[in-house]
Amino acid sequence: MTSTTNAPRTKPPSRQRAWRRSPWMVPLALVAVAFLAFSVPPYLTFDPARSRLEPPPGNDLYYPLLVGHVLFGAVAMATACFQIWPAFRAKHPRGHRITGRVYVFAGVLPAGLLGLYIGWHTAAGPSVRVANLVGSALWLVVTAVGWRMARRRRFGDHRRWMARSFALAMSIVLSRVVNVVATIVLTPQVDTTFLGSAELMTYSAASIGVWLSPFVLWVVTDLLLERRGQGLVRKK
Repeated sequence: MTSTTNAPRTKPPSRQRAWRRSPWMVPLALVAVAFLAFSVPPYLTFDPARSRLEPPPGNDLYYPLLVGHVLFGAVAMATACFQIWPAFRAKHPRGHRITGRVYVFAGVLPAGLLGLYIGWHTAAGPSVRVANLVGSALWLVVTAVGWRMARRRRFGDHRRWMARSFALAMSIVLSRVVNVVATIVLTPQVDTTFLGSAELMTYSAASIGVWLSPFVLWVVTDLLLERRGQGLVRKK
């Protein structure tokens, strides 16, 4: 008679192995936390003098709407990290659904709508204005499509569209980095390309950041999605 006491036991996946399967979650979370810790506190004082964007003269609505945009955007960025965390999604499906609703209705929807107003009233010139309007509208549309896919239980499409939504949400982080790099590169050209106008150079650097960042992250996201899809096809 064969004893079953020595039969090999299947060990549940450890936390260490779960993190190893998604090593990008730690740096991603750290980047999100660092960005929010730097960007949000000045707006918690509700003091227009501490705003990183100067309110247009005579526009009393701009600053309070900017504060709302920043705070709702912070909610979107924080909950988005949970949305794309595979282990959280697999082990806590109810938590995934709850954070998903928070992401959409307390994050993207109000932040995106307020972003349309903030973007229209930017002082950084027409190129930045159009980029902000296109970016906010695209973020709203992509998220709405992702939400609709979930409601129709097309979860593969849902994940793809929400990955794009996440990329657009995080593009503001990359845009700040690109803006710094563009400013360093363009500063020597102030007296030539920009005819001595440092302000024009600053607006141009900002324009490069807000246009290039969402485009790069969207392309990278779609390349990763395509690579993952090809991997799944090969495994079948």
